[in-house]
Amino acid sequence: MAKKLSIIVPAYNEAKTIHQILNKIDAVILIGNLEKEVIIVNDFSSDQTAESVRVYMQSKPYIKYFELKQNSGKGAAIHIGIKESTGDYIIVQDADLEYDPQEYNILLKPILDGFADVVYGSRFIGGNPHRILFFWHSIGNNILTFASNMFTNLNLTDMETCYKLFKADRLKQIELKEKRFGFEPEVTAKISRLPNIRIYEVGISYYGRTYEEGKKINWKDGFRAIYCILKYGLFNQ
Repeated sequence: MAKKLSIIVPAYNEAKTIHQILNKIDAVILIGNLEKEVIIVNDFSSDQTAESVRVYMQSKPYIKYFELKQNSGKGAAIHIGIKESTGDYIIVQDADLEYDPQEYNILLKPILDGFADVVYGSRFIGGNPHRILFFWHSIGNNILTFASNMFTNLNLTDMETCYKLFKADRLKQIELKEKRFGFEPEVTAKISRLPNIRIYEVGISYYGRTYEEGKKINWKDGFRAIYCILKYGLFNQ
């Protein structure tokens, strides 16, 4: 039986772009003859996200769709996606257009070659294109990554990246609690503690959005990330 990549797509008010990202996912031909499973989790959107997805998935049998009964956050949507996934590998794909699904294969290669259990896609290394935006965001990201590394003893360059690709059995070993943007530091802290875990990092592209274009993360999420770094870094919860 062919192995499978589960692609979790948390979506909140992404009606304008979700069909575009699904087209990009559909166009990807995965290395290693991997099959695709797309799990869309609608975080109680107030726009036409649900309608857009239902129309799209009529011709795509590999898409699974779930809805949260109240707005619970990106992390909560990811929890549902992990639970419902049946693939051998798992990656999170934001429903906007900031990350390019054609780069799944860059992250898959170290795992399929037998070197890695987890691969992070860094927006800050490599020669791929990066949109120039938000000086203070980049400073904040560097601070969060540095603080996370202090507690995990990793040398990541981009802890907050969306593109984290896991062997499914390794990810499902840990219990995740954070329901919003605290998912990134929590999963990093907890995955780093697994026995004999092999974590790699590869350079990826980044097509960032402005707030006018729909970017959602803000300074409050940064403070929550600091709290989560301390909480899950100091205490093995």
